[in-house]
Amino acid sequence: MLPEGFFSTNFDVSRLRSSCATCSLRELCLPVGLDDREISVLGEVVSHKKKIPRGGYLYRASIKFQTLYAIKSGFFKTCILEEGGRQQVTGFHMTGELLGLDAISSDLHTCDAIALENSEVCEIPFAKLEEIGRTIPSLMRHFHKIMSREIVRDHGVMVLLGSMKAEERLASFLLNMSRRFAIRGYSETSFNLRMTREEIGSYLGLKLETVSRAFSKLQQESVISVNNKHIQIHDLERLKLKMGNSSCAT
Repeated sequence: MLPEGFFSTNFDVSRLRSSCATCSLRELCLPVGLDDREISVLGEVVSHKKKIPRGGYLYRASIKFQTLYAIKSGFFKTCILEEGGRQQVTGFHMTGELLGLDAISSDLHTCDAIALENSEVCEIPFAKLEEIGRTIPSLMRHFHKIMSREIVRDHGVMVLLGSMKAEERLASFLLNMSRRFAIRGYSETSFNLRMTREEIGSYLGLKLETVSRAFSKLQQESVISVNNKHIQIHDLERLKLKMGNSSCAT
């Protein structure tokens, strides 16, 4: 039995199905084969949208966790403030991904989430998600897969920072971005990076000058072309070879 109060007979399921086909939330509902009634339940939970301007905060570290956010459009970075006020970037998140998973265990957000461009998110109250998950087990199984994937990605970053040289780190980062764009139907070889070189360096554990040299070297070798923030990958296989013997990408 579905929880009382979640289902609305006036909810336009056909419209939700249509919008989900191009929305980041398709990852949560369409792949798990929900029926119309179950989709209407999920739709009422995630129906609230929130716009965040470039440079704006979606949430801040130490704020009480209540909501997950699905990025409907835009791009975010997550970061923490180290002693002395220096910002350490911990991740980059694009359309179709979830933000806020870091706070589930502690009930507090562990980092700041800042929009790198004008963005829009769908709010998913976690308590309601857990409630409907008890009546739609397939939804929670899929959600657990998403959480597992984030854990694997974090492990990949640790391997990246611990075992790779500067050029290998940058190659791994570009390949990761390439795969994530491709999953969302965009070009895997031609895309714009929303973050600055300094932010990439912070994420990869490299100085700005080192990041710039690594970009220049890849360009000189005709592996990529760089035009401001636009990246053109000319040879994906050669870029993969730049990762050396390391098998984990960011």
